[in-house]
Amino acid sequence: MTQKQQIQLFGEKKVRSVWDSEQEKWYFSIVDVCHILTDQPDYDHAKNYWKVLKFRLVKEGNESVTNCNQLKLVSPKDGKKYKTDVADTEQIFRIIQSIPSPKAEPFKQWMAQVASQRIDQMQDPELNFEQAYEDYRRLGYSDKWINQRLKSIEVRKELTDEWNRAGVTDNLQYASLTDIITRAWSGKTTKQYKQFKGLKKENLRDNMTNIELALNILAEASTTEISKAQNPKGFQQSAAVARKGGEIAGDARKKLEAQVGHSVISNEKASDYLPPADRHQMLPEENDDE
Repeated sequence: MTQKQQIQLFGEKKVRSVWDSEQEKWYFSIVDVCHILTDQPDYDHAKNYWKVLKFRLVKEGNESVTNCNQLKLVSPKDGKKYKTDVADTEQIFRIIQSIPSPKAEPFKQWMAQVASQRIDQMQDPELNFEQAYEDYRRLGYSDKWINQRLKSIEVRKELTDEWNRAGVTDNLQYASLTDIITRAWSGKTTKQYKQFKGLKKENLRDNMTNIELALNILAEASTTEISKAQNPKGFQQSAAVARKGGEIAGDARKKLEAQVGHSVISNEKASDYLPPADRHQMLPEENDDE
């Protein structure tokens, strides 16, 4: 497991965190979060608070606690590394729900709001597009880019529907097929592409230029049309189709690069070209591997 430790700012307070590049997850020190949200006077009091809270949550059958990891983090007391309870984003939000504190209340209200919106979107899928449009506008993306991005979501949905019809339903297989398409047109797997752009949890498509996004749409749309024509069955046959679809966009990329004289695979990410005031607002979205 490749890990990189980092300090995250929580308001003006610091939370120790670790990025796991293999799982593509952030892990946060639970004690630090408890320290901040409950205004404990020092680290030892925060550690005791978490110990009591953890015992109570275990008695309630909370799997977020029983499944939490321990990683070696640098202690704020003496600078040495000690095994520390850490939790990923989902687990941290669940723990916050059980902390009775005024500082935790805004998070609880936000989670309730998100849950309510998600239920509404499940009842009316069109709301997903409306929400996505507003989110992208808020982050500073242009209308032209947003329209293309929403079209890419539609194309992606049509492709996954076609894979499902071909008998591919597992998310890991979706990820493998996506890698095949991405590598065929860009020369990189999804993970390599994200690393090239310096991304972690951020969505790859949200960080593509207009040209990159157009080529990705061509690759996925081509894969869908070939699949409909050739009617593959199962993962192996779908993989062969995915490679063909990706290669169509790959050929288009090479012809374009021959005309412009440089690679159109850019290491730029959204934070490089969005207005500076919007860069800090960017949030990770859905995983590209699904």
